[in-house]
Amino acid sequence: MSGLDDFDDVRRDPDPIRRGKRATALMSIYQQRATELARLRREAIEEAHQTAGLTYTEIATALGITKGRITQIRSGAPSRERAFFGVGPVSVGVPLRVGTDDRMRTYVDAADLATQQDTESLLATVALAAEPFTIAPDATTVPAGDVVIICGPKSAPIGAELLDSDPRLGMVRENGRWWIVDKTTGERYGSPMGDEPAGAGDIGYLSRRRDGDRVIVHIAGIHSPGSGGVLHYVAHHLPELYRDGGSGSFSLAVRCQLDGLTVIASEALAGPYEW
Repeated sequence: MSGLDDFDDVRRDPDPIRRGKRATALMSIYQQRATELARLRREAIEEAHQTAGLTYTEIATALGITKGRITQIRSGAPSRERAFFGVGPVSVGVPLRVGTDDRMRTYVDAADLATQQDTESLLATVALAAEPFTIAPDATTVPAGDVVIICGPKSAPIGAELLDSDPRLGMVRENGRWWIVDKTTGERYGSPMGDEPAGAGDIGYLSRRRDGDRVIVHIAGIHSPGSGGVLHYVAHHLPELYRDGGSGSFSLAVRCQLDGLTVIASEALAGPYEW
């Protein structure tokens, strides 16, 4: 259904509560698309200048706007690496875990919650709206639209399925310990938290994949702090991640240093590998 069809359909909805909810959701989509169009216009201007060799005055004349407006667009539009996460709004999911007490209550791990909140903050810096959600322990499908899934293979089937579909990197469990494995070479990478004595660090997995018209970003730590390490790496290397592979699909492993549960440094451990 096209945007205009959606608009007219909402207008015709006879239920006022449903109409209000649908209007709110559609407004968010329209706002995100308007922001993306602003990014695309800025990128087109830079491409015309750098690739076609046009001056900004010539570009302004061709677009029917002033050179001053060109300056405003170049300085005010979102950065190009915004597209690493798609168009938006972006759903940001973390696992809903089942407790081990007699009531078997569900909860969200504190480190996962911190990573989810840090992801929302990162998205805000590139003018993307975030919609947080929890991933059920038996979840097997990724929500519609652009999404960040923060979930390992032991937390929900969707984490395992995404890793299984990666042609380069995966996760395996052997002798009670999880490893990130290179599917091509067989090389394995273990978390320092699994060593004796445990090290002050962790490792995690990142993939960014195109799925039709949307983007799925998958983050999975060997332990939950490792997911925070991956997000730390993305936040500090987003421009180069988008420049080197952000328009397609790729994966990499990340190593981080911890002070308690706080990530203080991160670096690429393996990859990125383009698919």
